[in-house]
Amino acid sequence: MKIVTRDSAGSVSETVERLKELIAAKGLKLFTVIEHDAAAADAGLSMRPAKVVVFGNPVTGTPLMIACPLLALDLPMRILIWQDASGGTRISHGDVADLQERHGLTDDQAAPLRGVEALAAAASGT
Repeated sequence: MKIVTRDSAGSVSETVERLKELIAAKGLKLFTVIEHDAAAADAGLSMRPAKVVVFGNPVTGTPLMIACPLLALDLPMRILIWQDASGGTRISHGDVADLQERHGLTDDQAAPLRGVEALAAAASGT
């Protein structure tokens, strides 16, 4: 899987909040936020902040999964917001062109998935 990563302005928490606001504004469904750092702390471990925001649009995603059931392994969409070793905030997601190729999606089928790129760019605040 190819990953796209960019710098993000502000903290991990601030970036997560920006992304959640963008998801709501676009009328997308926020399924969950997985807080890997909190889970690590619950297990007595320590890690830099890392959260995965899981979101999508069942109206567009469901027909894609009907046409290509294995796409359910990649949907709903996910964006990782994390702190790197130097303390900077990063935002990462799977490359949509790679996803399209792996699942044999047409350009029309992949089009709604490309929104992850714009969301990540907007959430980065850069």
